[in-house]
Amino acid sequence: MRAAGTPVFVEFTADWCLICKVNERLAIHTDATLEAFAKAGVVTLTGDWTRQDPAITRFLARHGRNSIPFYLFYAPGAKPRTLPQVLPPKVLGDTARQSMTNFDPAK
Repeated sequence: MRAAGTPVFVEFTADWCLICKVNERLAIHTDATLEAFAKAGVVTLTGDWTRQDPAITRFLARHGRNSIPFYLFYAPGAKPRTLPQVLPPKVLGDTARQSMTNFDPAK
């Protein structure tokens, strides 16, 4: 997806994570975010750490984390951006719009 210039939002969550559930309700699964993601062509990938999957644990450790929520945004042609654990409602829509504004397919 990255090689094709597709922006990707990766969320690591778990059923028992209260902050994750609040972020989902107030920032991730909102009409504004879904609309911004659709316009920018953002693909969402979810890592479910409910049962503390060892592969996810290793991924988190490679990024200096040992807890969730953990959010990454991969904009086309850019390094991954770590987003805050507590997501302000507008951050995902703004990030999606910004990823397309800054994308230069000629690079």
